[in-house]
Amino acid sequence: MVNQSKRLQKRRSRRTFRVRNGIRRNSTCTHRLSVFRSNCQIYAQLINDETGHTVCAANTLQESASAGSGGTIEAAKSVGARIAEHAASQGIQEATFDRGSYRFHGRVAALAEAAREAGLKL
Repeated sequence: MVNQSKRLQKRRSRRTFRVRNGIRRNSTCTHRLSVFRSNCQIYAQLINDETGHTVCAANTLQESASAGSGGTIEAAKSVGARIAEHAASQGIQEATFDRGSYRFHGRVAALAEAAREAGLKL
């Protein structure tokens, strides 16, 4: 059981590195929209890659999340819209989407689409 969990963690870290390396190579944008998805919640943060600091963040744990449970597509859409609003208030119109080790599917895709609809150029 231990070997299996180590193997799965190694695969996940390889996938994350592969995605992030592609972003570094091909992107001219300085900001990155990073997503973390758990079974019950979803988190998004805008990171300035030049300084390595988080500019703004949004998640389903915040009291302004009105879309019910954090594990739904509706909650992911509200987080995407909220992160785009925070970015606009900081003067950021463009970012690169970092899906991490997750597929661009379901809640991750819903978050990205909601951020695009709210005005963030990904």
